[in-house]
Amino acid sequence: MRGIIIAVAAAFVLANAPAQAQSWQPPADSQRCPSKWGAGDQRGAANLMNAETVLRATRLIRAGEVIELGHVLTSTMPLSAGRRFEVDTKRTTFTPQSNRRGSNEELVIAEIGQVGTQFDGFAHQTIGNSLYNCFKVDEVSSRNGFTKLGIQNVGALVTRGVLIDVAALKGVDILAETYEITVQDLQQALAKQNLTLQAGDAVIIHTGWGKLWEKDNARYSRGNPGIGVAAAEWLARQNPMLVGADTPPVEVSPNPDPQISLPIHQIMLAVNGIHLLENLKLDELAAKRVYEFALIIEPLKIQGATGSIVAPIAIR
Repeated sequence: MRGIIIAVAAAFVLANAPAQAQSWQPPADSQRCPSKWGAGDQRGAANLMNAETVLRATRLIRAGEVIELGHVLTSTMPLSAGRRFEVDTKRTTFTPQSNRRGSNEELVIAEIGQVGTQFDGFAHQTIGNSLYNCFKVDEVSSRNGFTKLGIQNVGALVTRGVLIDVAALKGVDILAETYEITVQDLQQALAKQNLTLQAGDAVIIHTGWGKLWEKDNARYSRGNPGIGVAAAEWLARQNPMLVGADTPPVEVSPNPDPQISLPIHQIMLAVNGIHLLENLKLDELAAKRVYEFALIIEPLKIQGATGSIVAPIAIR
């Protein structure tokens, strides 16, 4: 009898114990390179951008409504530790002619690729010394930017955007801090919205976290809900052009496994060549239940940059 009681108690503890955090280890260079786009490729999933993706996106435009997905850039926006954004205005000209023409400009001091609504390029994240397609940091970095994988390689992207509203699925305005979005969450939200993913899509995940933007910057920046390892690997298998969210890193942060740091950045950028789109403004899309739309985005053509401030738009 005593043995039965102990066995039952042990079973109860195991059944009610928290799930073991899913860990992840990066694949070796030999397992992930060359990429499926070929040795030396610098564009990754941007290679999916073609006439077919553009036409597929334009067929979604019926109302002609444009919804902006980028936050206004200000000195009061949330910034990751060590990053800055400052605007200094300059009076550059006041001519002596009769029309008294004056001219104003500004000097912007910022990590221009890594503040605000931002587009992560492949030079942004490494696995050790190795970047996407196994370019080596010490071989492609220079004082004036990266000689390979610079953000100028991306170009304009026009494709079908799909909003996966996980917050709505859970019946909340904002997902709980550090909630890890699962494969099941993504699949259930898509089923609820009567949508399926297609190769070349821009997959956009709504967590509600953007409601904190410039309202509670401290909370916004210290941790956030987002996709976990399993969800990221599932999304990568759907062959998207990019993955974005209304959070700073798209992924859950901090990761449930304290031994790994932002693994989804490596999974998407370094392993699979899929761009990340961070700090999106998704409140209007979610409120209007716009789950399918044409997405238009183009990073700044900064030679050798690791990313770019962007102002994407959705059109339906």
